[in-house]
Parts: sequence; C-alpha cells; structure tokens
Amino acid sequence: MNILRKEFRYSFDYITLYIIGANFIIYFLTMASPVLFYNLALVPQLTFSGSFWQPFTYMFVHAGFQHIFFNMLGLLIFGLAVERTMGSKEFLLFYLVTGTLAGIFSLVVFTVMNISAPLVGASGAIFAVLFAYAVIYPLSLIYIWGIIPVRAPVLVLGYTILEIFNEIMGLQGNVAHLTHLAGFAFSALYFPVRHGINPIKRLLIR
Repeated sequence: MNILRKEFRYSFDYITLYIIGANFIIYFLTMASPVLFYNLALVPQLTFSGSFWQPFTYMFVHAGFQHIFFNMLGLLIFGLAVERTMGSKEFLLFYLVTGTLAGIFSLVVFTVMNISAPLVGASGAIFAVLFAYAVIYPLSLIYIWGIIPVRAPVLVLGYTILEIFNEIMGLQGNVAHLTHLAGFAFSALYFPVRHGINPIKRLLIR
C-alpha cells in the first residue's frame, strides 16, 4: 500500500479544541515574552540562522487578541465539521502539513522579496481548512454576517479573488495574502495526494 494513502483508524476526539487551546496558551506566553514571540514567529533571518522550526511554529503565534480570536473562531466553526468527517488523526495531519507547507512557501516568498517582518498566525492552515470544508460539504450554505447565504465553494472562490486582488493592489499590507492562497493551494494538493480525490470536481457538484 502506498504509504501516502495509508489511512488512520477513525476517531473523533475534538482535536480542533486542543489546537485552539494550544494557540491560546502560546498566545499568552508570547505576549508575556517578546523573545519567545520572535523565536516562534517566522522571521527569515532567524530561520536561516538556525531557528528551523519557525515554518511550523509560526502558525501558533498571533499578533493580538483580535487576530487570534477571529482565527480560532473560524477554526472552531469549520474545523470541527472537517474533523468529524476526516477523523481526528487525519485532521491533525492535514492541519499541520498544510500550515507548515504554507509557512515554507511564505519563507521562500519573504526571502525573495526581502521582507523582514515576522509572519505569524494560523490563517494559512485555516484557509486550508475552509477549502477542505468546501470540498467535503460542497452544497453547504454559509451565512455571511448571519444573513447572506453563500455556498461553501463560492465563498472559497470569493476569498481567492479577494486575496489575489489585495496582493496585487498592495492592500492591507500587514496581511500575508500569499500565505492564505498557499493554504488553499496546499489543501487542494492534499486531497489528490492523500486521498485520490479531485477537489475541483467536488467543488463543482450541484
């Protein structure tokens, strides 16, 4: 059997809640220690100087309470649903792999563009989770602001267009738009590589 396709035994252990808890613990620790913040954030100069763990740990670091609150809210809403279908072990693998790959991609981009600002936040992994939600539940309706119904694949498309537009126009410069797009891209790759599923066909289900 292809090791990439080897399945875990299904269990649903609310691993999403543990991930959220880990994020909040690290948030409070890094707010109390600026040194820890920069050691765990993705800072290209530090990463290449030996802090090789940063493309992994950056996704557990956040810049402020609003930042972590909305990221964790998104993870709670979409993560539990995806985890329930994938199973907890598969979901944990998916979350960590896509988030880390988004971090590695961002490290390359930051290096090429000579960006020295630290990259923090779970957004890359959470965008991957949102994409997974749309693939798993393509007919699901998501209510924007609680009133506007939008199908999950349409929401993913809308976010993609918005992120590309913001990146091209240089809007909201403190947001790593390419990291968000990388989350979508690596999530799209995960399904065929790991599960042999064509995510595009799933997204086009009517």
